[in-house]
Formats: sequence, C-alpha cells, structure tokens
Amino acid sequence: MAIAPARGVRPGAARPAFDEPTPEELDSCPFCAGREDRTPPETLRIGDPWRVRVVPNLYPAFPRQEVVVHTPEHRRSLAELEHEQLDLVAEAWRARSEAVHGAYLHALVNEGREAGSSLPHTHSQLVWLPEPPSEARHEVDRSRWEVVLERDGLVLACPWVSRLAYECVIAPAAPERHAFRSELLAPAVRLLAEAIGRVRRVAGPTPLNAWVHDGPDWHVELLPRLSIIAGVELGAGWWINPLPPEQAAELLRDVS
Repeated sequence: MAIAPARGVRPGAARPAFDEPTPEELDSCPFCAGREDRTPPETLRIGDPWRVRVVPNLYPAFPRQEVVVHTPEHRRSLAELEHEQLDLVAEAWRARSEAVHGAYLHALVNEGREAGSSLPHTHSQLVWLPEPPSEARHEVDRSRWEVVLERDGLVLACPWVSRLAYECVIAPAAPERHAFRSELLAPAVRLLAEAIGRVRRVAGPTPLNAWVHDGPDWHVELLPRLSIIAGVELGAGWWINPLPPEQAAELLRDVS
C-alpha cells in the first residue's frame, strides 16, 4: 500500500456524481413494495406487510446466492435506514445463515454502479462459498487501527494499511467468533450505516462495497470507491491511497 495525496487531484480523478432518482427508476424498480411479482419467490419475509424480503438472485454467479431487499421504500443507501430497519436486515442475515450447512456465508453490500450494484434500491447479497476467504481466517491487528469511535462493544476504525480513502473496519472490541450468531451483529450493521453516513458527509455520496468476514475474529469491512482501481492495484497488488488513514479517521470523527 502507498499513500499518494497528489493522486486525488490528478486529471480524471473526479468523483462519480449521484443524480436524484428519475421517474423511470422509481417506476421500474422491482424491489419496491407492490412489485413482489417481479422477483423470484421469496425465501424469507419479515413483517406483514413486509419490511425485509429475501429472494434468490435472478442472475447468480454461484450455486446459492440470494438478495436481501432492505426496505419496501425506495432508498438508495444503507445510511438512509432507521435503526429498527437495520436490525431487521441483521435479522434476515442471521436467519438465512442457517439455510445451508457446511458452507461459508459471505454477506456483502454494493452501492453504486461503479461498485458493482445493478439496482439502486438498497439491498445486500448473500453468497454461500465452499470455504472461508483467506482474509477471514485470521485475527485482525487492533493495534494498527486509527480509532474513530467505540460504542456498544464495537470499534469503528480506519486501518493503517488502508487500501483506499476512508476505508473502515467495524469489529467487536474483543475478538469474537460467529458473526451471524453474535448479539453484536445488529449493532454492527447500525454502525456500518453510520460509517457510510459519515463518509457521505465528508466526501459526498460515493460508490462503496462492504462485507462481513466471519472467522475467528469476525468483522465488517467498508471500502468506499472514491478512487478507480487500476492496473497497479489489480496487477501488482499495490493499493494507491490518496488519504492517510490517520487523516481519514480524524475527518470521520469530526462529523456526527
């Protein structure tokens, strides 16, 4: 990883713009309430009328892949949801984690087309993998974090080896196993939404990816996509970050 502040102001480094939802977007969204017939039959429904739905992915990349629709209202970001709704998202993840035994559940959120999201309505993906990713198999080094805040037994921090600007990690203050059985899962989803909101207030709306690493030291990673990932990152494994993590943590601490 290399810190290169000048990269953030080079020609062509402009951040993606987010326009307001168009009438076409609102009219065509299959995740809004009343359009349940536009998705495959649901595997889970929470609430009556529903507040969260889980359906098979219509275009799966894996044998078992599902979509968690976070809200019946047309919202574009996890950051726009109330705590009660975020708790239902965590409940859906927990419930579906028991659907397949002997596989690793990878829960992830993509926001923005640049981050791989094909539909703007806030949702997450559940992917069952044959084994845990290598990054999920080890404990994280909490001594190498720039802490933003601590709350409810959780830490929000910017890792020293941050790949991109405003990268964040959310983890139990003490190492803990089994994310989807943890009482801290719902508070972690709330803190993830808050972290996204803080990034939006500092840097504006941005594409992002987030995921749960469920291993011996489970945690959530948030990777805002303010920079374009190119050949150096993909080919050489060197991440070029224009913002030092200590500065990112300071900026995120200063917004509420």
